[in-house]
Amino acid sequence: MGLTNFILTVAGVSAVVMLLRSDVKQSATVFKRNIKHIRHWLEEETPAASKAAQSIKPKEIETKVPGKDIPKEKD
Repeated sequence: MGLTNFILTVAGVSAVVMLLRSDVKQSATVFKRNIKHIRHWLEEETPAASKAAQSIKPKEIETKVPGKDIPKEKD
């Protein structure tokens, strides 16, 4: 009885370890593939973004800051 319990426990633990190992390998493969896709997208977007940034003219900001020579009014 004790030997049977030991064999069943070892078989159960071994099955779980094998399932987890294959799951980790599969997850790592999917992660690597996703990283490659993201890197490819970034490489495509970088030249397009730089071209778009060059074609846009910067806006001039209008400021109404009084000069230092203008005295403040006293009430």
